[in-house]
Amino acid sequence: MAHDYAKSFYNSRVWRKTRDAYAESQYWLCERCYQNGILSEGQIVHHKIYLTPENINDPDVSLNWDNLELLDITCHNQEHFKTEDVVREGLTFDENGDLISKER
Repeated sequence: MAHDYAKSFYNSRVWRKTRDAYAESQYWLCERCYQNGILSEGQIVHHKIYLTPENINDPDVSLNWDNLELLDITCHNQEHFKTEDVVREGLTFDENGDLISKER
């Protein structure tokens, strides 16, 4: 789930347009999986340099394609939490960062 300071950014039109254009440029494929010869649908545009209250308003960080990476949910969870099962078995995060049951 997005931090409180980032919610308005992630809901902004400029972010949604940037996110969608970037994902389209990657053919909606997870970049990490693709590098390993695996085709997996990318679902989350990830910031390589994590957004913080100090840099979220800097477009060179928040909107720069060089700082973006398209990931599937598993790769995104591994990046942030170093595991697919973040909280306990049967739970994961969806493409919006919300905690959900893996059974959905």
